[in-house]
Amino acid sequence: MGKDIAGRTFTREDRQRYRDKVHRCLDVLAEMLHRELFEFDLPLTGMEVELNLVDHDGNPAMRNSEVLARIDNPAFVQELGRFNLEINIPPQTLMGDGVARYERQVREQLNTAEQKAQAEDDGMVMIGILPTLRPEHLTSETISSNPRYALLEEQMLLARGEDLHIDIRGATEGVETWADSIAPEAACTSVQFHMQVSPEGFAGAWNAAQALAAAQVALGANSPYFLGHELWRETRIALFTQATDTRPVEMKVQGVRPRVWFGERWVTSVFDLFEENLRYFPALLPVLEEEDPVVELAAGRTPSLAELRLHNGTVWRWNRPVYDVVRGRPHLRIENRVLPSGPTVVDVLANGAFYFGALRALALEDRPVWSRMSFHAAEENFTAAAQRGMDAVTYWPGMGEVPVAELVHRRLLPLADEGLRDWGVDDDIRTRLLGVIEGRCATGQNGARWQVDTVHAFEARGMDRWEALRRMTQEYIARGHTNEPVHTWDIP
Repeated sequence: MGKDIAGRTFTREDRQRYRDKVHRCLDVLAEMLHRELFEFDLPLTGMEVELNLVDHDGNPAMRNSEVLARIDNPAFVQELGRFNLEINIPPQTLMGDGVARYERQVREQLNTAEQKAQAEDDGMVMIGILPTLRPEHLTSETISSNPRYALLEEQMLLARGEDLHIDIRGATEGVETWADSIAPEAACTSVQFHMQVSPEGFAGAWNAAQALAAAQVALGANSPYFLGHELWRETRIALFTQATDTRPVEMKVQGVRPRVWFGERWVTSVFDLFEENLRYFPALLPVLEEEDPVVELAAGRTPSLAELRLHNGTVWRWNRPVYDVVRGRPHLRIENRVLPSGPTVVDVLANGAFYFGALRALALEDRPVWSRMSFHAAEENFTAAAQRGMDAVTYWPGMGEVPVAELVHRRLLPLADEGLRDWGVDDDIRTRLLGVIEGRCATGQNGARWQVDTVHAFEARGMDRWEALRRMTQEYIARGHTNEPVHTWDIP
């Protein structure tokens, strides 16, 4: 969820003043880190879940404003596409039954919202890319009414200077198309996990999250189809990268970084990441606020660092640093953005338990994984996992090249269990949710595998691709409502 910004025109002077202001914010952040001004009394976690709206046939329903009015719950907000919503779950600790509270909150909120949405024949589904999306669903007319989105689209296309090029090649099929809108980005719906970290622990936690990202994507892949084509197991990774790419071809050849970015190095401080944002990425939305962060800090108040935060919000790292102020106190957190939405609430919470547990254990190792593995290897793992899902082979120190299911089962699941114990998570909750991850490793079935196998089964009965995708989506929605984990789903 981004900050609302009214439409406007930016001048050259606006951009220069904004750059200077972000530099000023960066200097203040450095001073705050030096003076240890950040809150970290009780580390909290948070979660955001993006949803697709569908009609009774499983096709996208372009009615998020109307559905939000019926839901009438501030936890639900608009997302980029008129067929998207997002639910924000309040931050809390994982101790005791904290993860179970998350699950209850999400299920209760979604069930209530679903009932209100169905009053007008709408429904909601958690899925990485809605398989029934067609080209006519991804145009400027299907972008939500929030002026921020129109302004963002205008500035991104202005920066690029030409239409967006989408070119994704799977093992057997590919898709190539051009878009005069950022609407294809709306096809990508995700779950974002937030974890509050201390300044001194930030670099280790972020590096661990980067190393862990490939396993997360392989386990949670749930986006195998786009515009009727079977592509990557987690096609959302490639699509989101290309749908937000402000670089023309010549800039790519020169090595200019994309705004959706895995990164290029392990870091030693959160400052490294914010400094990279300013060094590599020009402003998309150079909106200036009145606050002078230097004056605020000198007066003993907490600066909002509004320009630094806005700029950070237009660099879509898969693990993004976040500076925020709550009740007048500053804190830092990592926003983990690698996972698609769905398939069920229990699958989402199992993914969260695995991430939070393994991250904690990896970050506290005596010989951390990032000291034994190149950053390039972590990035290659990430791409392989997005392309092949549970069939990916990844590199891990001490194991070499290893199938991702074996890596998770032998190495990462025990670490996740250890980390959740350290968090103080109740034994029965820890066992249940990590058992879901273990089930995926044993069966090889995640959301992407089930979608592909189901579509192939329908096609073998004589259905064409679009009818198979529609029928699969309806079956997916019905199974999602049971909250039975995806590794237990049969092929209809």
